[in-house]
Amino acid sequence: MNPILECQSVTKKYTGFTALSDVNLTLERGRIIGLLGPNGSGKTTLLKLINNLLVPDSGKIYIAGINPGMETKKIISYLPEKTYLADWMSVEQAIKFFQDFYEDFDSKKANAMLADLEIDPKSKLKTLSKGTKEKVQLILVMSRQAELYCLDEPIGGVDPASRDYILNTIISNYRENATVLISTHLIADIEKILDEVVFLKQGSVFLHSSVDDVRIQEGKSIDSLFREVFKC
Repeated sequence: MNPILECQSVTKKYTGFTALSDVNLTLERGRIIGLLGPNGSGKTTLLKLINNLLVPDSGKIYIAGINPGMETKKIISYLPEKTYLADWMSVEQAIKFFQDFYEDFDSKKANAMLADLEIDPKSKLKTLSKGTKEKVQLILVMSRQAELYCLDEPIGGVDPASRDYILNTIISNYRENATVLISTHLIADIEKILDEVVFLKQGSVFLHSSVDDVRIQEGKSIDSLFREVFKC
């Protein structure tokens, strides 16, 4: 079976700035992987390349063995860092939108998670707090039966009390052979659910390792190693 993601010497430049430089990375299926690095390290750029929102200047990206495009959108579920749902929508209209757009969307699962978080499906998105909107978006993304979930700061805007629920939502709502790629700066909160980590430093892969190997070889937590590498 093909790896879910392969990056071969991927470089992406903006005017006067190199966001990613010669990135080589292979991610296997059935893993929860932390994509970690300080602001400006290239995390969001990499997620956008994977989701075909940007095109690399050089190098190749393969999703399940094929180039990013219309076919890969069917197997990737993407949570961007910024809210993208229209404010005029109600929560139930957003669910209907996803149901119409994605064949693999499970509306029963989405409504069950809304009930758990006591979010009224009839609420207009414009009336919800930033944190609640982010919960709704995560529910929509995790209610798809995707092969790769790309989550850009999924817990960044929610209160600490909701983080455990959201992390449990992530680990309990993806298929066994699917992969979850999570970009975050809240490493201590998310470390407990990770199988692997990828450290991006100045647009390059500094480290790609299993969490267990880091703890055994370095004798420290992912959060501690991150702080040491990036002098946080």
